[in-house]
Formats: sequence, C-alpha cells, structure tokens
Amino acid sequence: MEIKKLILPGAFVYYPRKFEDSRGYFLESFNEKRFEEILGYRLSFVQDNHSFSYKNVLRGLHFQKPPYAQDKLVRVICGKVLDVIVDIRQGSPTYGRFECIELSDGNGAVLFVPKGFAHGFVTLSDSVHFLYKVSDYYHPESDCGIRWDDPDLGIPWPVDNPILSEKDAKLPLLKELDIYFKYEN
Repeated sequence: MEIKKLILPGAFVYYPRKFEDSRGYFLESFNEKRFEEILGYRLSFVQDNHSFSYKNVLRGLHFQKPPYAQDKLVRVICGKVLDVIVDIRQGSPTYGRFECIELSDGNGAVLFVPKGFAHGFVTLSDSVHFLYKVSDYYHPESDCGIRWDDPDLGIPWPVDNPILSEKDAKLPLLKELDIYFKYEN
C-alpha cells in the first residue's frame, strides 16, 4: 500500500495493492489494523454510503457539525471524479485552504477526510459510483456545507455550470459560517 500525505494536515490518500491476472483484479480497499497503524489510533466506521452521479454533477462541499462530525474514507469504484477537501478547523495553519485529488477506478486511490474538513466532488466521467465509509451516522440537523464556488476559496473546478442539488446551490460561503471545529495537532 502506497500512502501519500497531503498538504492539509490529517488528510491522506492511499493506493491499495492491486493483484491482477487474466480474470481481472483483487484489492483490499480497507484493513482496520493497517488503518490504525497509519492514523496512530483506532477509528471505527459505522455507516457505508454509495452515490451514483452523471457527468458534471457536483456534490458538496459537505460536512456535519460536532458532535456528529464524520471522518470519511472515500473512493470511486467506477468512473472518475475530481475530489476536493477544504480545511475548516479554526486555528489550523491551512484553514480555508483546499486540496484537489483525482479519484478513479483506474488509479484506485482512497482518500481519508478527517473531521474538520468540508468535502465535495465533481464527476469527470459519464457516470460515477462513489463509496463513503463514515465514522458517525447521518444527523440531518448537523448537516452543513460551503458553497462550491466560494470566491474566497477559489477552487478550480473543471466545469463551469455543474449540475447541483437545490440544497447545494444555496449553501453559504465559508466566511458566513460559525466556526465548528478547533485545530489540534
């Protein structure tokens, strides 16, 4: 397994080993023991989510407020996306900064998104099957987000007029949010 730490502290991408032969391939996308070694602590995931999206669909930038904040482990099993995470932890040296990562069935990348980050993606292929493992259950009253085109963030989305949900189109700017997360190194 190859691990790539990102510029934003706490987030990382890993690439599982893929065993291929004439029948196809096999890979281990998650191993609790190995993940604990990477993080330095035990993290349990309580819910798996699967979304399907068509080309140019943009989902995000989402997060859940404490005490229902979620760590996420995300990957694409079919298709390709540009995945974006934004550090929204008060006091973080990278507060308000973002990182873009391509996730696809071809590269097999798995992204760990810690609590205190907003998360979203835009579909680059005709369709995408996107999987999420999350560390807390969905809590509607804690559901929150940041507008995808927040000018203070300046995310270089590769699509001008994405297909958005009504909810995502109405999300606030980062500067309009109360601070929900504190940075702890």
